[in-house]
Amino acid sequence: MTCARHPLSAIVDACASLRFAPLPSLRVDGLAHGTEEHPELWLRADRLGSADALGPVYDKVTAEHGPGHRLPAVVRFQRALLRDPVFLVAAGIYLAGRAPLLRAEDLWYPWHADASIGTPVVTSTRVAVLPDDPAAGHPDVTVVSDERELDRVAARSLVETVRPMLGALQQHTRMGTRTLWGWVADSLCFYMLNPARFLGHDSELAWARGQAVVDEMVTAGAVLRDRPQLFPFCANHPGGVWAVRGTCCFDYKADAKEDYCLTCPLRDDASRTEKLLTWLNDPATAP
Repeated sequence: MTCARHPLSAIVDACASLRFAPLPSLRVDGLAHGTEEHPELWLRADRLGSADALGPVYDKVTAEHGPGHRLPAVVRFQRALLRDPVFLVAAGIYLAGRAPLLRAEDLWYPWHADASIGTPVVTSTRVAVLPDDPAAGHPDVTVVSDERELDRVAARSLVETVRPMLGALQQHTRMGTRTLWGWVADSLCFYMLNPARFLGHDSELAWARGQAVVDEMVTAGAVLRDRPQLFPFCANHPGGVWAVRGTCCFDYKADAKEDYCLTCPLRDDASRTEKLLTWLNDPATAP
C-alpha cells in the first residue's frame, strides 16, 4: 500500500514541539512547509559549487552584514547555507527514523535585495526508510536494510551535496577545509543531542547516533581534525550531559566583548561546568 503523505511529513511533525527546529522550507509533491519567500533571485546549491559563483555572494553578504573578521564571517556564511539542510538530515534520522537524501540541484537559496540569504528551500528529495516504515511504498522512498545503511546513504548524500560549496568557500576565503567540515560534523551531532535533551530522551544514545553518521561522513570524504565530545557535568542528573564542539565558530573574534561560547573547545572546563550548573539549577537563565 502506498503512503499518501510525503515521507518528509513525519519529520515536520516530529519537530513541531521543539523549541529550536530550523528546518528548511519544503516544496515537494504533497508537502509545502515553511514561509514562502519572494526574493530578488534564486541561487541553486550546485551552481554555488565554484569559487567564481560563490565568491561574489560571500563578498556581498559580508560587506553588507559583517563581521569584519574573516574567520567568524566564513562560519556565519556557512551557517546561512547549511544549518537548515543539516538539521533536516539530523532530525529526520534521529526523530523520525527517515533520512532525507539531499541533492544540490534540489536545494535553493533565496537572495534578497539587502544582500541576505533567506531560508533554504528543498524542492525534491528521496527519503531512505527501513523496511517496516509505513512510507516504504511511497514513490519518493528508498528502502534500506538497517540503521547502519540508513546512516550511510544519508551521510553520502549530505557530503555530496555540500562538498562543492565547502570547496568553493575554502578556495575563496582560504579557510581550512577541516574547519569547514568540522562545523558540519559538530552541527549534525548537536542537532540530535538538542532534541534529545529537550524531549527528555537519552542524550548518550542520541550522541552515539550522531557520531555514527559522522563516521559515515568521513568514509564518504569529509575531512575532520577534531570531533565534538560529550561533556558530563552533573552525575546522576538526567540533564547533566552536554557537549563540546570539535571546531570553534570564532564568534569571539567578531566582538571583543564576547567570551568563548559555552560549547567552544577553547573554553576551560571549569568555567563551562560552572555555567552549565547555573543553567541546570535555574533554567530561566539559559539562553
